[in-house]
Amino acid sequence: MLADTRSPVLLFETGIPTRYYIDPADIAFEHLEPTSTQTLCPYKGTTSGYWSVRVGDAVHRDLAWTYHYPLPAVAPIAGLVAFYNEKVDLTVDGVALPRPHTQFS
Repeated sequence: MLADTRSPVLLFETGIPTRYYIDPADIAFEHLEPTSTQTLCPYKGTTSGYWSVRVGDAVHRDLAWTYHYPLPAVAPIAGLVAFYNEKVDLTVDGVALPRPHTQFS
């Protein structure tokens, strides 16, 4: 398990699935490896960090990210971490969510 939270911040964006931003205290960072990836979103700003997930010898690149200083409209996600819904299994209130198909799949 990569994360278990009771209080995510949900971010709704046009054309992509709802993103669940999670307090870093609720994330199992022992499974994550930081990368140098940085991306720019016109709505959220520039990411502050990405992490890959290692499972045995396999590395799944850049599955999680954070914005330490997001744009004001999305300030509540500052310092929280999100995972690509398209690339990890999500369970919300005991119900497994289907993996959406997007440009990030």
